[in-house]
Amino acid sequence: MLDTLDAAAVRRWCASGLAALKRHQGEIDQLNVYPVPDGDTGTNLVLTLTSAQQALAMDLDTLPDSGPTAHGHALRLMAQGALLGARGNSGVILSQILRGFADQVAGVPTVRGRELAAALRSGTAAAYTAVSRPVEGTVLTVVAAAAAAAEGADSDDLPTVAGVAARAAAEALARTPEQLPALARAGVVDAGGRGLCVLLDALVEVLTGERTVRPAPTPRSARPAATVARETGSDEYAYEVQFLLDARAEAVAGLRRALDALGDSLVVVGDGREPEGTWNVHVHVNDVGAAVEAGVAAGRPYRISVTRFADHSESPSGPVVAGRAAVVVATGGGIADLFAAEGATVVPGNPSTGELLDAVRSTGAARVVVLPNDANTEAVASAAAREAHRHGIKVSVVPTRSPVQALAALAVRDGDRRFEDDVIAMAEAAGACRYAEVCHASREALTVAGPCRPGDVLALVEGEVHLIGTDLTDTCAAVVDRMLGGGGEMVTLLAGVDAPAGLTDAVRAHVARRWPFVEVHAYPGGQPFYPLLVGIE
Repeated sequence: MLDTLDAAAVRRWCASGLAALKRHQGEIDQLNVYPVPDGDTGTNLVLTLTSAQQALAMDLDTLPDSGPTAHGHALRLMAQGALLGARGNSGVILSQILRGFADQVAGVPTVRGRELAAALRSGTAAAYTAVSRPVEGTVLTVVAAAAAAAEGADSDDLPTVAGVAARAAAEALARTPEQLPALARAGVVDAGGRGLCVLLDALVEVLTGERTVRPAPTPRSARPAATVARETGSDEYAYEVQFLLDARAEAVAGLRRALDALGDSLVVVGDGREPEGTWNVHVHVNDVGAAVEAGVAAGRPYRISVTRFADHSESPSGPVVAGRAAVVVATGGGIADLFAAEGATVVPGNPSTGELLDAVRSTGAARVVVLPNDANTEAVASAAAREAHRHGIKVSVVPTRSPVQALAALAVRDGDRRFEDDVIAMAEAAGACRYAEVCHASREALTVAGPCRPGDVLALVEGEVHLIGTDLTDTCAAVVDRMLGGGGEMVTLLAGVDAPAGLTDAVRAHVARRWPFVEVHAYPGGQPFYPLLVGIE
């Protein structure tokens, strides 16, 4: 039984937590399979903590074995390793929980129960600030419950407080389907929250020597289908403005008030340095100039990015100017070849922060655009961009959600434009490209388009199920019809690795009959899970 968390205990917690996540990896992956078989939260958490353990192991020679800050040094190594190896939203959020934890106790001579409670509260705050629009019923809710319970214990007994926090986290996890309708419809609890519970149980095991066997809970009741609110701001605002800012905390407080009066979707996240730190600012506005001026009034803004939501750009393509490069994440050999032909550096799917950072640095360019092609990878790309800034590289992330959007973005690059203007043009082109994915359902589920059964063909438009069918070719043709009904002049088709022979030819022939003035381009994409990806421009 340990009464303090020292450096050796931190190392054992990291190793024990990694082993526990590996035992539960498949289970956690299955929790976020809804209803497409690409759930990878367990895998992402394992890879993230593997990087944390490697960071500890590589710096064992410099890690103090004793002293008031030995545990803080170990926790900071663990957090930094997790950040560089973070994969997906779950990995990025975990790295922020660890960062907040480390920041709180790094200078504390002894970590007992009350110090653990404070560390959990700090980790919670860091996790919430890392998310643009926090959603309850996720890992954020679970870590907040653990922190509140630890504070409520009001004890210096470390094993007691850790046990209380772990139990509260498990109880909060069981309630996540009551807070997030998508979980209730799928009949699962939150995958990231389950992973955090596994790590907290591992901490209890390190402190007490006793393993807690806590199976994932099942939802208390299933809810009927409901509409989940989109995690974006109001459509009243036409521009997204983002920039980095070097400023003091007191100046940032005024900036928050100014930007809050201008728009919505406001997020301002700092790196914790005093007295002047680096802040990541994001807001949706109608007056771009006023937003940038507010940044100038607060400090030194740079890496300014402006995206127009409504305008569609048709800028001509041009050569890539020296000193600039593009890094693209691709899953599928054919897709990778297409991006390489456009002169982009290609990174395999589901990369870590460190792998993306290595790719950015390998280009040798001072200005780099990153196209993540996935919502989870977008968080990793943003983390890599922040790290690249420390190396003097200016990186802008264009938030592409599909390879077809990345192809549209690369097509409008123009080396004669200012880098910032080129990024805006690429973001406009990506945003103007509507995308769809066609796949097979892996489980029975209730979607917004109705119930589906295993094996049904699902057509997802912009990530939402729009059509459910039984024939792959017919469903592919139907989703193209639905998308072209809203306008479009060009269709891009990417055939998956499991696509039957002739699928894209059949869809091309259908478009030629129904939409004779629409141009169609078809390529072998080689992507898993999705027999067909569709882009409409």
